[in-house]
Amino acid sequence: MAIQLAVQIRPLGDRVVVKPADKDQVSAAGVILPDTAKEKPQKGTIVAVGPGKMLDSGARQAPEVSAGQTVLYAKYSGTEVKLEGEDYLIVSEKDILAIV
Repeated sequence: MAIQLAVQIRPLGDRVVVKPADKDQVSAAGVILPDTAKEKPQKGTIVAVGPGKMLDSGARQAPEVSAGQTVLYAKYSGTEVKLEGEDYLIVSEKDILAIV
């Protein structure tokens, strides 16, 4: 259901909508972590991809990533969006570091 909702978000240009991976609620030592102590995730699944970057020549550069891929992205990149209780991140394709 979350993926169907995110597809309704149509990113523009070279933007990508990512569903961040959930972080563990418990540390390795068994301590329960509050939301304020958790690190921002840097891994997520792509749920929507924009049409690509517009080049100076007027042509579009096709995106290198596609929906369904798991990616690593820069720690403090993008814009956080919350829709119907689900968290999403809209990032530029250049902020995606690797495909896992």
